[in-house]
Parts: sequence; structure tokens; C-alpha cells
Amino acid sequence: MKTVDAIDFNNKTVVVRVDFNVPLNDKFEITDDTRIQSALPTLQKILNDGGSVVLLSHLGRPKGSPSKEFSLQHIVPQLKQMLGVDVKFVDDAISDEAFEQSANLKSGEVLLLENLRFHVEEKEGDSQFAEQLSRHGNVYVNDAFGTAHRAHASTSKIAENFSAENKAFGYLMAQEVDHAAKLLNNPKRPFVAITGGAKVSDKIAILDNLIGKADHIIIGGGMAYTFIKAQGGLVGDSLVEEDRVQMASDLLQKANQAGTTIHLPVDSIVADDFAKDAETQIEQTNQISSGWMGLDIGPMAIEAFTAIILSAESILWNGPMGVFEFEAFSKGTRAIAAAVAQATQNGAYSLIGGGDSAAAVNQFGFGEQVSHISTGGGALLELFEGKELPGIAAMK
Repeated sequence: MKTVDAIDFNNKTVVVRVDFNVPLNDKFEITDDTRIQSALPTLQKILNDGGSVVLLSHLGRPKGSPSKEFSLQHIVPQLKQMLGVDVKFVDDAISDEAFEQSANLKSGEVLLLENLRFHVEEKEGDSQFAEQLSRHGNVYVNDAFGTAHRAHASTSKIAENFSAENKAFGYLMAQEVDHAAKLLNNPKRPFVAITGGAKVSDKIAILDNLIGKADHIIIGGGMAYTFIKAQGGLVGDSLVEEDRVQMASDLLQKANQAGTTIHLPVDSIVADDFAKDAETQIEQTNQISSGWMGLDIGPMAIEAFTAIILSAESILWNGPMGVFEFEAFSKGTRAIAAAVAQATQNGAYSLIGGGDSAAAVNQFGFGEQVSHISTGGGALLELFEGKELPGIAAMK
């Protein structure tokens, strides 16, 4: 991948697509600045070269029109502090004022444009909107891995307006792809993939692509019960996707033929209600009583999964083992995070998918003890599904 290291940005105005889709509290204060932190090395390289920066990003899911809730103006104070330079802001990405501001940027200056998703053309991948955005600079840098799987105007179409020598990937984008390649191309073995979350349907493609590549696949979370039912087990009132039971059975058979061992939880923490204060007990996962639902993996499953993880040389983790937001059902996810951290300290390489997995690793205090936490859950999933990401393909 061609990165910003290949370009001297002196006296250039650089349009940089970043992923500043950060969580805000009810006072519009940033509660997790990881995505901004991750973009800083790329921005500092451009500024240190003597270039100026026009930042493009989205925030949240506005309905294609401006709203205070999703304004990027909320992040300006913290962005200034983190970058160590003044950050100009304009409240429309393609207004006359926006073009005037970008045209007059001096070396070392930064301009943040308003939320791109205030324009419906962004999500539609509109070529004309992309061309308008491209007028803000003479070089394009894509450092938004979190949106690389979206064929949006600012992530794929915009690149068509820049010559090959005037576009590159940022450090974050290149780093994310390099980390994924370590597991996709030639992983050290044993390679253990850990998948969780609520639905099989969300993970079918990644499971299908990992069969034959991973030596072991651990399945936890709500999705495990569809597999248990496919084996003929009784799962009580646990979450089951009835229309995916046959597909789960087919995946189990395919894994068996490919030499990939799929591990399901032998026991579960079950509850009489989906609530943090529900009554709980431990039951065999294939013998869950009627009226009870599995909300976390049980102690026997924790022990078995931990042993497999500690034997690994390469680890991919995407998805929690239970409803870890409720303390009563957080033990499984916490134990997996601890095992992944321990395996990493023992010399294994560990890649944590974005979303809930990243939140869990950080929440339980293991964020500094794994090899890499991805900033893009959906983008990383699609890489492991074997897809080419539009944000990467557009740069070729």
C-alpha cells in the first residue's frame, strides 16, 4: 500500500478522510477519543512536512440533513488540544465559505468540514458530490479504516478525482490492513478465532471464510444457541435464528471436513428474564430448561475456551461471549479477554475486532495487553469475509 510516507506535503493542501465518528455524552463531550488518537500520526506527518489539512468525516447517523446532535463542531475543542494547533470549522462541507476557507489555508493549518452525512449524496456515493469535495485540496489521503467498507462519496468516489501520485493511505489504514494480513495470509499456528455476539446471520460469511484457515473456532454469545439447536440440543428460551439452523448445521459439517474444530460452550449462565437482576443458574447448554435463556458462557466453557486460547500462536476475536453490559453476565467475556491477554504475553499475536469486542477489552482493562485493537468492526469483518473494501479498491 502506498502511504503518506511516499509524499512530500510541503505547500500542499491535503483532503484527509478520517473516521471521527466518536461517542458523545448528553453534554456533547467525547467519551472515547480512540479514533482521533489513531489519526494523529498521519495528520502530524502532513503538518510537519509543511502541508495544510482539510478534514472530512461523518458523525452518527443523521437523516441527510443538518442537526445539532450530530454536528462535528462538538469535537473541535478536543481536536485542537490533541493536535496542538488551531482547528478552523465550517458548517457546510460544500458551501462557498467552505471553499474559500480551504483555498486560503496556510501551511500548518487545519480545517474541519461539517458532517458529510448531512448531505444524502455522501451515503449514495454521488460522483458529483465527491468531485465537489475533491476541490478542497490537491492531494487525497484516506485514513478512515472504519468506513473503508462503505462505497460512499468521501471514501471511494472522491479518489477518482486525484492522480495516482496525489493520493495515498494514512498510517492507520495501512496499519489495519497489515494487522489483518498477519492472520489472513500466513498465520502462526495454532490459529484460534473467537466469535460471539447475538446473531449467526451477522457472522455467517466470516465463519465460512475462516473454516479451513483457522485451526479452532470458538463460538459464544447468543449465536451459539443456533448451533446447539442444529446439533439437536434443547436451548429453552435462548435466542435462536430458526431460519439459520440448517446453515449452522452445514457450517459444522464443513468445518469437520476442513479440519477446523468448532468449540461450543458446554454450559451456560441462564436467566429467567433478559434483565440485569434476573434469577440465574448454571445449566448444560444443550439441556436448558423451558423458560430460561442463556446469557453467558458457564464456568466449564470458560475453562475449556481458556485452554484453547492459551495454546494459540495467533488469535482473532470478534464478538462478546454474553450480555457483558450486565454484570451478572460479564464473566465469560471478561475471562476470554484475560485469556487473550495472557496468550499475547506468552508470545501469541492477537487481533481484536472493533465494536463490542474492543469495548469489552478496554472495559476490563486489557486494552494495553493485546497486539492490536481494530478501529473498524465492520471493515475488519469484511476483510475476513474475503471481500475487497471499496475504500481500498478506489485507490488502485
